[in-house]
Amino acid sequence: MSNTPARSVSSAKTRQLADLVAEMIASLGRRDDAETASRIKAELDAMESRIRQQAAALAHSQRIFDQSAAAARIGIWECSLPDETLRWTDVVYDIFDLPRGSPLDRNEIMSFYSAESARELIRRRSRAVEEHSGFTMEAEIVTAKGNHRWMRITATVECSDNEPVRIFGMKQDITEQKLLLDQTRYLAEYDPMTGLANRTQFQAKLAQMCKQHGEMTDAGALLLIDLDGFKKVNDTLGHAVGDDCLKEVAHRLAHACRAAEIVARIGGDEFAVLTKTSQGRDAPEDLARIIVEALSQPIEHDGRTLRLGASVGIALVDAGSPSDVFKRADIALYAAKAAGRNRFQRFEPPHDLSA
Repeated sequence: MSNTPARSVSSAKTRQLADLVAEMIASLGRRDDAETASRIKAELDAMESRIRQQAAALAHSQRIFDQSAAAARIGIWECSLPDETLRWTDVVYDIFDLPRGSPLDRNEIMSFYSAESARELIRRRSRAVEEHSGFTMEAEIVTAKGNHRWMRITATVECSDNEPVRIFGMKQDITEQKLLLDQTRYLAEYDPMTGLANRTQFQAKLAQMCKQHGEMTDAGALLLIDLDGFKKVNDTLGHAVGDDCLKEVAHRLAHACRAAEIVARIGGDEFAVLTKTSQGRDAPEDLARIIVEALSQPIEHDGRTLRLGASVGIALVDAGSPSDVFKRADIALYAAKAAGRNRFQRFEPPHDLSA
């Protein structure tokens, strides 16, 4: 019994020590929680900062993309399949001159395309959907405000479980590039003063006709035309008057040779006509006669009456080289000039007298 109080004191001390340990553990736990919470908060703050930076970078990239797209006139489009629901970015609305965000009806949109472009778009789109592929094409439209524009369309078909669900891509306004390309091509193929084909286009057409000679059902002929009296007008009245005369000659030639394959200005006052005819051997002469008559009519210019004429050399197009055909027409032309000018002459091969 005498040990009971000692045991009680020992138990009390043990309890006190246990309480102290528990309090210490609790204190350490609270301190650990606070450190953990502080660490988590710091990590969250850092993550939030990174998110803000990424959002700012994304917004900046979006602005750059939008500005670049607007500058390049490129818009994004998509069409859900099979309900044909269209969605456009702002630039596509601008290309069609439609209010941004206005409702889109695909049938109505198709009416803006030229007939040829609409047919080609339908053909390529149907094939892309069928083959799960894509396409690129140029299309002509007349916008809601009546403006004529050209677009480059790219398209890709998206599938789910091997079934087409969406077709999407870009539309770019290429009107300026198209006009520049057409202008460059025009300058490469046409005489800027008269609007007739130039020598380059003439030579290409002559080479084509020579190559296809055996396949043509119609006879082909080259008519070389040289103006008579032009040098005198040019020297006495000046180049400006001479240029006006060339324009009038070109107009008369184009009118007289409406059915010709090509009417070209190939040098200063030299012109050429390539024609095909099924009217027999004398048909080129008939056209030459019309040309001589048309170009011999007086030209009225600023109160003056100017008179020119034309000599014409004719050569049939055959399977020979283009240079050979041209040489024969040139020989006939100078024969016409030697015979008195303002007339035509057909090239005839020399007779072989050795037989």
